[in-house]
Amino acid sequence: MQYRLLGQTNLKVSLIGLGTMTWGEQNTQADAHAQLDMAVDQGVNLIDTAEMYPVPARQQTQGDTERMIGHWLQNRGQREKLVIATKAVGPSRNPVRPSHFRHGQAKLDRANLIQAVDDSLKRLQTDYIDLYQLHWPDRSANYFGQLGLTQLPEEETVPIEETLRALEELVNSGKIRHIGVSNETPWGLHQYLTLAEHANLPRIASIQNPYSLLNRSFEVGLSEFSLREQVGLLAYSPLAFGMLSGKYQDGARPVGARLTIYDRFQRYLNPQAQKASAAYCDLAKEHDLTPVQLAHAFVNSRPFVASNLIGATNLEQLKENIDSVNITLSTELITAIEALHQAIPNPAV
Repeated sequence: MQYRLLGQTNLKVSLIGLGTMTWGEQNTQADAHAQLDMAVDQGVNLIDTAEMYPVPARQQTQGDTERMIGHWLQNRGQREKLVIATKAVGPSRNPVRPSHFRHGQAKLDRANLIQAVDDSLKRLQTDYIDLYQLHWPDRSANYFGQLGLTQLPEEETVPIEETLRALEELVNSGKIRHIGVSNETPWGLHQYLTLAEHANLPRIASIQNPYSLLNRSFEVGLSEFSLREQVGLLAYSPLAFGMLSGKYQDGARPVGARLTIYDRFQRYLNPQAQKASAAYCDLAKEHDLTPVQLAHAFVNSRPFVASNLIGATNLEQLKENIDSVNITLSTELITAIEALHQAIPNPAV
């Protein structure tokens, strides 16, 4: 395994991080524990979860993923060797975002964050969280596949400084060690960094946003922030919900696969995304790689990536994902990837 520093902290995180959002929906607790055993045995130390998980978010299963991790931590006793990351939900402003948290009043304010942290600590059966992230902004913005913000709606939002002061209190209490953002924009990241510097508040260590061969929008406005300000990317959906594995080619819909079960992720199934996925799969085969190896090795190679958050529903998938750390892409292959990207740029934003 390879390790990279997380932002300006002294935390070293594994280049492959274990994503967990299927646990409790597509995976049982036994599955989750088997994945944790294998991943940790292979050197993975970053475990990423969220109070919202599993996905799709349902009140009946909310928090089950953290509970599964908590049971494993208590049984295995390896807490000090791991970097446990979780997230707090933001406000619900459309049907995609859940409204069953804290009586439908979930915001990124002091009361909500303190409650969210305390609840996560209880489910995780731990005294502290290594990385506490804000799952999405407390404002309307372009994220979760949304584009086209052309005017600011009238809405009540929690000021970012207020959010940071609440997080400062939680850091000082010892309940969380470091903080991060998720699904954030260049404007938002700039606000967090500027306020932290000018008001002596906790500094963002990481940003968790989507990044894959089908969605390199992070490079447009955020990669420079990441490199210059040392805010590491925790890249999620590196296989674009499995599109880059090739399993959905030619209209295939494997039983139990996410894009087969759930219809809310259609941005991965548009014609351009399908065309690009097929091209990347063909390119991988031309270079004696599997499509999964190509997709992960590309994400792993990016200098702004602190950790590539993989997800798997079985151990065979998990092993192939983890083993991608051993693959180095040739200059010729990188050139071919860039040519494909120019031909079909970001088809699954």
